[in-house]
Amino acid sequence: MTTSGGGLRIVRLANFVTARSGGLRTALRHLGEGYAAAGHEPVLVVPGRRDGDERHPWGRVVTLAGPRLPFSGGYRMLVGRRRVARLLAELAPDRLEVSDRFTLRWTGAWARAHGVPAVMVSHESLTGLLGQWGVPGALRRPLADRLNRRSALAYDRIVCTTRWAAEEFARIGAGTVDLAPLGVDLDTFAPDRADPALRARYAEPDELLLVHCARLSHEKRPELAVDALAALRRAGVPAVLVMAGDGPMRPVLARRAAGLPVTFTGFLPDRSAVAALLASADVVLAPGPVETFGLAGLEALASGTPVVVNAASALPEVVGRAGLAAYGSGESLAEAVTRLVARPEAERRRAARARAEEFGWPAAVAGFLRVHDAEPVRPTAPA
Repeated sequence: MTTSGGGLRIVRLANFVTARSGGLRTALRHLGEGYAAAGHEPVLVVPGRRDGDERHPWGRVVTLAGPRLPFSGGYRMLVGRRRVARLLAELAPDRLEVSDRFTLRWTGAWARAHGVPAVMVSHESLTGLLGQWGVPGALRRPLADRLNRRSALAYDRIVCTTRWAAEEFARIGAGTVDLAPLGVDLDTFAPDRADPALRARYAEPDELLLVHCARLSHEKRPELAVDALAALRRAGVPAVLVMAGDGPMRPVLARRAAGLPVTFTGFLPDRSAVAALLASADVVLAPGPVETFGLAGLEALASGTPVVVNAASALPEVVGRAGLAAYGSGESLAEAVTRLVARPEAERRRAARARAEEFGWPAAVAGFLRVHDAEPVRPTAPA
C-alpha cells in the first residue's frame, strides 16, 4: 500500500541487530531516515527480548521476541515463519528489503507470492564467513556458490555495497546484482572532534595511540589488533591500544593483552564519544577479513584518522589511499602502522577526510531507493 503522501511502505527485515551492534544498526538507521525524508514510510522489523512497536526518526521499528543465538554475544533471531509472515501481511509492504541471507531467505518467496518487489542486502562475504566458521578451504567456494544461487533466485535484486562483495555473485553469473555503497555521517565524525584531554587519558604525548572500534567477536578478528600492538612494542615503538566495543571475545582478549598497554572501554553508546576517540587516535585498526564495507573504518576516515585494514576484506576498496592494507597477522598490521605514521600527519589526516567525503549518506540513500525503484516524493538533500 502506498502512504497517504504518495510514498511507498518499505518494510525491512534484519537479524543480527542489537542495541549494541555497530555497522548494520547504523546503516539501517541512516537509510531509514533517508527513506522517510524522501517521502516514503520505512518499517524495520528486528528481533529482541520482547515484542515492541516504536516510532523513531528513522521510521517505525517493530520488535519480535526471539531467542538468543548461542555464543553470539547477545544476537537474537527472527524465528517462526508463520508469525513473521502474518506480520508481513499486516504491514502490507510495497517493497521488501532483507538484511539476512540465511534464516530469512524464505521471505523472497513470500514477497513473490504477494507481488511485492524484494531485495536482499549482502552485508558479508559468505565465502569469508564460511572460512571463519571452520569450513575446509576446498568446500567454501562451492558451498557459498550454491547458497548464493539460492539467494539470487529468491529475490528480485541483490544489493552489494562494494565491488568486492559483488564478486561472489558475479562468479555465479547472477544478473540481479546492484552496487549501492553505504555512507558516513560527516557531521558527527569530523577532525574537529579531536580532544587533547581524551587523548591524554590513554596515551602520553610521545606515544602512538591506536584504536580498534568494533564488536569483539570472532569474525572481526580483534585479537589481531592486540597482536599488532605487541609487535610494535617489541620493535621499540611506544604504542598503546584502546579497544572500543564489547562482545563475546572480551575475556579472551583481556588475557591475550595481559602485560600490554591495552584499555577496554566496553560499549560506547554515545556516538559523539566514539567520534572524539576516533579523531584523537593516530591510527585506527580494522583487521576483520570478511567486512564488505566497514562503516567503523569509514567513520575513522571522516574523523581525519587513517586506517590499517585487512587486505582480505573489502576495506582496501573503501579506504583507498587514505589507509594501508595488510594481510592477517599482527606483524603485518604493525608494519603497515609504521609505514602509515611515517607520512606527515597533516597529509595523512587530510587524505583520510577527503576520502570519507566521497561517501555521504544522501548518495547512499539515493542508491538504495534506485534499487527499490522508489522515486522521492518530496525534495531530499542533494546526493
